[in-house]
Amino acid sequence: MIKGISGIRVAATAAICSLALSSCGPKPAAKPEAAAAPAAKEYTIGWSIYAGWMPWPYADQAGIVKKWADKYGVKIKVVQINDYVESLNQYTAGKLDGVTAANMDALTIPAASGKDTTVVMIGDYSNGNDGVILKGGTSMADIKGRPVNLVENSVSHYLLARGLENAGLKLSDVKVVNTSDADIVASFSAADTKSLVTWNPQLSEVKKQAGAKEVFNSSKIPGEILDTLIVSSDAIKANPNLAKALAGIWYETTALMVRQDAQGKAAREAMAKLSGSSLESYESQLKTTYLYADPKAALAATLSPNLVTANDRVRKFSFQIGLFGQGAKSVDDIGIAFPNGKVLGDPSNVKLRFDPTYVQMAADGKL
Repeated sequence: MIKGISGIRVAATAAICSLALSSCGPKPAAKPEAAAAPAAKEYTIGWSIYAGWMPWPYADQAGIVKKWADKYGVKIKVVQINDYVESLNQYTAGKLDGVTAANMDALTIPAASGKDTTVVMIGDYSNGNDGVILKGGTSMADIKGRPVNLVENSVSHYLLARGLENAGLKLSDVKVVNTSDADIVASFSAADTKSLVTWNPQLSEVKKQAGAKEVFNSSKIPGEILDTLIVSSDAIKANPNLAKALAGIWYETTALMVRQDAQGKAAREAMAKLSGSSLESYESQLKTTYLYADPKAALAATLSPNLVTANDRVRKFSFQIGLFGQGAKSVDDIGIAFPNGKVLGDPSNVKLRFDPTYVQMAADGKL
């Protein structure tokens, strides 16, 4: 679905050798200062509120981030960004080393801007977590001629297009009103808001309001809206242990949250609180999230030809509405690499990579 703030901080410390002094006789020449110890790099991972991304702040709160970071000798800082698009902009600008992102947004913001980006793992796909809501309507056909509030050029835009297609309509049949995910719930009560598209937990809140009717959701297009963790390919190349630690964090945390015992419930309750939801609401959102808590299932999804098919549809839509940038001449301008050497687009300009390496390690029990 669609769905950090500070720049990378580098701590530098200088190590100074003490001078050796003899107890008698002439003092020996002072030894030269030792070279400064290499600065320890801190990797910053950003997240924004969405049902499938709440494992990240919970893992940080519960000490799971530190556990895996220590195991692999890296420093990881997990930070919340209140605005989803801003989190992607900060990642693209290099202020974040990684960020939670939907597959389409990973393609159209960082990859389209020339930032080589790797999908470390697919965390889930939206199975009803994204929806189209009408005020005073009963079917998708009723959206024709209405303004539609949504985060423009995001997966909400994509979901709208797929819903319109399903109803025999086109994007030109509606008027998109760009609205931040932070403002989308409040916007529904405005008199001039006639329809909107959003994701959970905002979707659940909008559906509670008088006159709200969901007429289309992502369960109708399973596997197309993927929620991932993306990381700078350069950062992974420089230190693969970062990706190993992130995979370890994800699968330990999600294995805990799906447990049907007191510990699992406590984890979900904490995630609900972090997202501003009740436990009941959060568990309802999880029912419409196809969570890849099992690395073997995640690996199968990453290796499936369906991944290529879904992203082919996403890239064609993205190019069609101009999200590859003004200079893009073809849908093939940006390369997307998949396992087993498959590439969509220009193989000499690959900017988005679905790399199964670290999910494979998790599935094999080798993390």
